[in-house]
Amino acid sequence: MKNIFFYETDIGRINIADNGDAIVAVSFGDMNIASHDDLNETPLIEEAARQIDQYLKKERCSFELPMSPKGTIFQQKVWAALQTIPYGETRSYKQVAEAIGQPKAFRAVGMACNKNPIAIIIPCHRVIGSNGSLTGYAGGVELKSRLLQLERN
Repeated sequence: MKNIFFYETDIGRINIADNGDAIVAVSFGDMNIASHDDLNETPLIEEAARQIDQYLKKERCSFELPMSPKGTIFQQKVWAALQTIPYGETRSYKQVAEAIGQPKAFRAVGMACNKNPIAIIIPCHRVIGSNGSLTGYAGGVELKSRLLQLERN
């Protein structure tokens, strides 16, 4: 069973889901509530929302939450590597590919970032193009820029 709850934040609506034991999704915008098992604010979802709120207020630089993102073995490697990027820093897709031991897989790293089910907490917003350009982001490039700016200040 998956629980989900919605929060209005300074960056818009955030949707947080858990499976009873771990956070499984953090996404942006409106979602079809009928597509979810249970609209329910569990203690774990509430804690995730609290930590995200602290992050957005610059009171938190890292998250302490159990997570269980679903994905391929490759995606899991990429998502683990993203969690090692320090707050306020960025890495290119190529650098992430090199970090997981697959230096030619930078396009696949981009796709794994695109499939990241736990936005903000798994910081795919910290991954940029090799030339420093901000590439796609689930919440939009403007939000990606805003999150990076938040961390830099």
